Amino acid sequence: MGHLDGSLHKPDQSRNTIASARMSVPTLILTYVAVLLAGLSALGIYSELRRRRFEPAASSDRIFRCGKCGYVYTDDPDVDRSRCSQCGQTNDAIQF
Repeated sequence: MGHLDGSLHKPDQSRNTIASARMSVPTLILTYVAVLLAGLSALGIYSELRRRRFEPAASSDRIFRCGKCGYVYTDDPDVDRSRCSQCGQTNDAIQF
């Protein structure tokens, strides 16, 4: 019997189409692993973006330690030497 478009439908053709649509075991395993890795990657990216959103921003200030009294303080990033607010001695920035 013919379909609406005039083509003949044979039962043998439908069986071959279904048989060729089946995936082999290695292809099925590869697809499963790829989908799993893609999901884990998406979850990792989402959690990293969420962590960055709520984490305080890093300060660009420089850190100084007084050689005389040991006081640790910060100053603007464009300052190479800074005066200690406790004792008044000029100090260099700490290099990490």
